[in-house]
Amino acid sequence: MPEHPIANGLPAQWDIPKTEMYDEPFHVPAPDAVVFEERWDKGERFRSGCTWNVGKGRVFYFRPGHETYPIYRQPENLTVIENAARWAAPRP
Repeated sequence: MPEHPIANGLPAQWDIPKTEMYDEPFHVPAPDAVVFEERWDKGERFRSGCTWNVGKGRVFYFRPGHETYPIYRQPENLTVIENAARWAAPRP
C-alpha cells in the first residue's frame, strides 16, 4: 500500500539481500491493512507489514527478517520503523 503513512518516502519495492524466509499461512486475525508483502524468487510470499486498530490503540507488525542479518541497518527498514512509530503514536 504505497499510499499508507507507514510507506511514506519508500520506493514501491526494495530488496533485502539476506533474510530468513517465512511463508503463508500466517495465522493472525485479519489485518485492517496489509502495507507490505514480501516475495521470494521461488514464489513464496508473506504479509510482512500489517496493521490493526485495537480499542483506542494501533498495532503494526513488521517482519523484514531475522536478527542474524543486518536488516535493521538498511535505510528502507529504518524508515518503516520510524513511520510506524509516528502512525501508532497517540493522537490528541
